[in-house]
Order: sequence, then C-alpha cells, then structure tokens
Amino acid sequence: MSGSGLSQKVVFDRKLIDKYDRAGPRYTSYPTAPHFHEKFGPEQFRKMAADSNVGPDKRPLSIYVHIPFCDTVCYYCACNKVVTPDRSRAAHYLEYLFQEIPKMGALFDRDRPVVQLHLGGGTPTYLDIGQLGRLQEELGKHFNLMGDDTGEYGIEVDPREVPDGTLQGLRDLGYNRISIGVQDLDPKVQKAVNRIQPKELTWRVVEESRAVGFHSINLDLIYGLPFQTEAGFTKTLETVIQDLEPDRLAVFNYAHLPQYFMPQRRVNPEELPEPEEKLRILESAIEVLTRAGYVYVGMDHFAKPEDELATAQRNGVLHRNFQGYTTHGECDLVSLGTTAISQVGPSYAQNLKGLEEYYQRLDGDEITVFRGLELTRDDLIRRDVIMRLICDFQLDRTQVGERLNLDFDDYFKDSLPDIARMVDEGLLEDEGSIIRLTPGGRLLIRNVCMAFDWYLKNAEQTRSFSKTI
Repeated sequence: MSGSGLSQKVVFDRKLIDKYDRAGPRYTSYPTAPHFHEKFGPEQFRKMAADSNVGPDKRPLSIYVHIPFCDTVCYYCACNKVVTPDRSRAAHYLEYLFQEIPKMGALFDRDRPVVQLHLGGGTPTYLDIGQLGRLQEELGKHFNLMGDDTGEYGIEVDPREVPDGTLQGLRDLGYNRISIGVQDLDPKVQKAVNRIQPKELTWRVVEESRAVGFHSINLDLIYGLPFQTEAGFTKTLETVIQDLEPDRLAVFNYAHLPQYFMPQRRVNPEELPEPEEKLRILESAIEVLTRAGYVYVGMDHFAKPEDELATAQRNGVLHRNFQGYTTHGECDLVSLGTTAISQVGPSYAQNLKGLEEYYQRLDGDEITVFRGLELTRDDLIRRDVIMRLICDFQLDRTQVGERLNLDFDDYFKDSLPDIARMVDEGLLEDEGSIIRLTPGGRLLIRNVCMAFDWYLKNAEQTRSFSKTI
C-alpha cells in the first residue's frame, strides 16, 4: 500500500470517545497472547525456524532480549519483572541467557542480518556496562549483528540506573536508539507510584544521550496516575518538549488492573483522576503535542514529522511488532529471556515466565519456548488487515484483495456492518476502495481493528483488556 501524503492529524473527539471507549486488545499481535496454547512448544518452534531459513525470500532478523530485573517496584507497572536489590541474581540470569543464545542462534542461518535489536525489561541497565558488553559479545558470536550503525539497535533505560559512562558505553556497543522512562515530573505523583526521579537526573541522561550520538531519543510518559491533573500533566509535557525536544514521545494510558498486576494493588484507587479529568488530560496532551509540531503515529506514540517512524508511515511502510512501531517489519523476531515472545514465519512462541522454570529448561539442554500459536490462513489475513490499519490508519480494499488473493467485501462480510456503523458515526470515511480513519477516529484505532477480530466474536476470552482510551 502506498500511503504517500497520508495525513497524520489527530483530533480529540469527545462524542466518539464517549461512544467507543470500551475494553479491547492492544494488538501487539494478532491473534493476541491469550490465544497462545501449550501444544505449541520447542519442537514446533524449531520447525518454524527451519522453514524460515528456506527459499529466496529469507527474511532478516530482529532480536529482543528481556532483562526482567528492577531495583525497586513502580506501582503502575504491568511488565514481567523481578524486583530485587541483589545484583548477583542478574549475573546468574545472564549466565543462563548465555546458554539460550547459542541454542536459538543455531536455529537460524548465519547469513541473516540482525537489522533490529532491542533490550527491554524490567530495567536493562540494571546490568552494568561490562555485563551488557558480554551480552553483546555473546549475541555477536551466534547472530549476524551489523557493525556499521545502520541497524535499529535500541535499549530502554531508567535514568535512576544509568551510572556515569553508561551511555557512552552503550553507544560504543552499537546501540543507537534509546527510550527513557519519565512518566511524570510531579514529585507528588512520583511518590504515589514509588518512582522518585529528580528532573535533573532525567535531563542529564537525555542530554548525554544526545551528546554521545544516539540517533533517536524517545521519552515515555503515563497519564491517569494518582494525583495527576490536567494542569499538572500539561506542565510535565510542555517542560519535556521545550527543554529536551525528544524525537518521539509515548504517552501511555495507565490501565488500573490490580487483579492481574500485583504492584498495582499498592495504588490507592481513590487517588486516581476521575474519568472526566483523565479525558481532559488526554485532550490537553494532544493539543500540546500538536502545537509543538509532533504528529500522531498511532497507539499512544507521537513523533517529529522528520522522524523515521513518521516518514515511514507517510510512505506506507511502517510496521508494528511486540516492541512497538518499527521501520523493520519484514523480519523474523527472535526473542530471548523469560516471557519473551518470538514471531517466526506464521507463528508466535513465548518463553517460560518464571526464572526457575526457565533455568530448569536450559539445564535440560532445551530451548525455553512453552506455548505459542501456528497461524491459520484466516489468522494471517486478519493480521495483515489489522496491522495495516494500525500503521496506516486506512485500508485499500482493492489492494488488500490483490495482495491476499480474496474478495475483500465477501471475505469480511461479517465485519461490514460494524464498518458501516463507524462510517455513519464519524469514526471512518468510506471512499469506495479506501476505508480511512477520520482525525477524530484515530485515537480509537483499536475499536476499528476489533471489527476484524475473529476471536473477539467467536472465541471465549480468558481475561479482561484495558479500555481503548
């Protein structure tokens, strides 16, 4: 699909939000993780990996490494993590990663370049620069890392875990993109979620990241936290934009789901902003970001117009995987560490979640995949449509039909009534061949994707989802 000239305007439309703000998947994958099953294990993953090495269209690789450790717990957190001040536990984990890396590397041909590498967590910089260097060295032994700085090599950092010299060390190891957790500058909000992070510390990390030559700097903020107000969050946003000028900003919605995420049980629900205030926070955030020249890439993410994500979206070549939006979508994703999810060929494969079971599996000389899914043709078709919507905010019926060898209106006849209703209500525009989200509909992209989700309509759901706004 050619998206050249695609408008990236977003509008806060209260009427649409009131009508469509309901629970739904975030679509980091389709089908979503609740539909993975344990009949898919190491044997099935090895077959998918072997098949991915065959043929003229062998894809490059993307690698994700999960570092689950944190020194202290942030109460809002919904990530898979281990909170401990005992750094020896991370060293022990690293030794097991060094067992997993060669096992996984052996499954993929060495001539497949790693065009994307991402370290997430937890807190990847819980590891010191020496340990991160050893990790990079081990990855380089078993995968074809790019040494010319052209790959998209990113790392998530907590400014409280970035000793002097770390950023230069990361840059020397080949990392060229950095994502920095900020959340909120208000000390009262920080105290309520147990993340005390002085402004001066955040500023030092951003400025040093720029000084040592990171290609792209992303800041993560969260709205909907305890004690947040429209005025307070607007002040945080205006300050980081004016002082730090990040290339990208992720403004995440805090979803309070204490029944699933134990740290959130420490959040006092009476201190959370009322739904009305939370919507005002979001509306003001969009106004501030738009006024500052940022464009809405989608799913909480904003970027400067010249940023490579924004450019890729305008050109119709933006992609999305478990790490978020990327310009390197045509890859097989190989994930390492606890709970990490690989996407190889027509499959998803998730690693064991607990440290001990992860260690035991490696001690038994086996890869750590414990569940997954081999996608059907219907899954692949619907994934294609959903991912193009998330990345392009539009679908070309004719091009989808040609690309996937189907009649769009016939194949998706069960979705068309939902689409027609969304057109009538102003969330979508129907221009014949092209279905396009309106500027007011873009915040509700998940709702449009839900219209094409077979599992939402036909399969029993095993857990609740967060609201779409």
